[in-house]
Amino acid sequence: MLLADVVGTSAAVAATRSRTAKRDLLAGLLGAAALDGGDTVEVAAAFLSGRPRQRRTGVGWRSLADLPAPAAVPSLGLLDVDAALDALAALSGSGSQALRASALAGLLGAATADEQQFLRGLILGELRQGALDSLLLDAVAAAAGVPLATVRRAAMFSAPSGPVARAALSGGADALAAFRLEVGRPVRPMLASPAPDVPAALAGFGDGRPVAVEAKIDGIRVQLHRRGDDVAVYTRSLDDVTDRVPELVALLRSLPADAVVLDGEAIALRDDGRPMPFQDTAARTGSEDAGASSRVPLTAFLFDALHVDGVDLVDAPEADRFASLARIAPPSALVRRTVTSSPAEAAEFFADVLASGHEGVVFKNLDAPYDAGRRGAAWVKVKPRHTLDLVVLAVERGSGRRQGWLSNIHLGARVPGGGFVMLGKTFKGMSDEMLSWQTARFRELEVADDGWVVTLRPEQVVEIAFDGVQRSTRYPGGVALRFARVLRYRDDKTADEADTLEAVRALALPGVSPSRPRSGRRFGITSAVPGHRSDPEPPT
Repeated sequence: MLLADVVGTSAAVAATRSRTAKRDLLAGLLGAAALDGGDTVEVAAAFLSGRPRQRRTGVGWRSLADLPAPAAVPSLGLLDVDAALDALAALSGSGSQALRASALAGLLGAATADEQQFLRGLILGELRQGALDSLLLDAVAAAAGVPLATVRRAAMFSAPSGPVARAALSGGADALAAFRLEVGRPVRPMLASPAPDVPAALAGFGDGRPVAVEAKIDGIRVQLHRRGDDVAVYTRSLDDVTDRVPELVALLRSLPADAVVLDGEAIALRDDGRPMPFQDTAARTGSEDAGASSRVPLTAFLFDALHVDGVDLVDAPEADRFASLARIAPPSALVRRTVTSSPAEAAEFFADVLASGHEGVVFKNLDAPYDAGRRGAAWVKVKPRHTLDLVVLAVERGSGRRQGWLSNIHLGARVPGGGFVMLGKTFKGMSDEMLSWQTARFRELEVADDGWVVTLRPEQVVEIAFDGVQRSTRYPGGVALRFARVLRYRDDKTADEADTLEAVRALALPGVSPSRPRSGRRFGITSAVPGHRSDPEPPT
């Protein structure tokens, strides 16, 4: 199978909104891959899920900013590309940077223009094709002719989707049944669905039904494994960070149990117990600096047990799993929690959690099993919604299904004396009607077009919802919005009425100053004009 076959399927998936059509396209490709053998199925499934089999290749966005001249016709075999990525990942030591650049140039030089863009998105984890991993699992079930529940059950115990696809298409349900929880191998984390407020969250569980209400910690999701003296800690993305979190390793080894798999959050706290900025926590799991732990210690808040001393608990009710956790973990390591059916008590707990500096609460069905890898109705999260009125400084051309529209908008806040400072980008929350409207509107405001980014007169106000403000070294204001999404365009407001940079900074954690901004010129931006295509995406 050629890489071009996968690229063509990815483009077709991106061009349709129908989930059924997406699934059928993916299933067709997987069926064709099965004719070439299990290795091809595994690589094809990995690529279509948006990540290569190699967790890290050593290639960053700077290496992919300038692509070589593309090949005229497709010739790259799918397995050859996987082997090339293996070789890139294996390079280390003196001279590896030059060798990696040479090998990358050779790979990209043999790729067509479409293949280059696909590989770029794949390596950077920015493949926007409208096909998430959950949809790929649907396609695996369709291609193999096995129940979707069976595929999802197997995927719970396998970090990558490739082995699950391989097993399903080669051995069906019997092969999938071999996937089980194994201490030391990461389990896909169970996820929570959002609700707008406490009453709405409670309503989903039924009137008068007791539920667990837990503090939602804005840290790093961690999964802790121990068997005897062997320990491992994995992040939500299932990366092994054991060597970077000695505090969690010490906690694991102190537990009165020989074999455990636990779920929780790790967060950096100030001396008064309030959370430090998210970047301080993220830097701990992202840094290989052995001294990082002494500068920014982590605190664990555990909330689930999937295995304790030979007993798998994923199918046990939530109440039983938490009881098992509470029997082995010290109270200081347990997440703050209450069980109630009272809306007033739940609302009071929510307000108290927010007052302590944490980001919200999670409601949990006490009877539900651990349903890994999905956002179901058993866990429901509630966070306060922040909104700002900002100005659109520029917009990027859409790709995939949004081809032909102006999509990803650059957001700016007012600064004293005139002008605007960019806070980030977002393409979330936009309906087709909104995309059509803004494409026409932004062409009216256009002042420059470099073929990718259209710079605008700063006149259009947009109302943005977001989850928080964090420090940023990528933008002149020193701050960026987290998980920004569009609510509506405000034609009733002028740019002079948009929110100010100081108002945005005030939403950051009290007592924490934004990081000192770097020169805008270095990142291709000024105080009013956002970055170009090669700028890294901020954490929005």
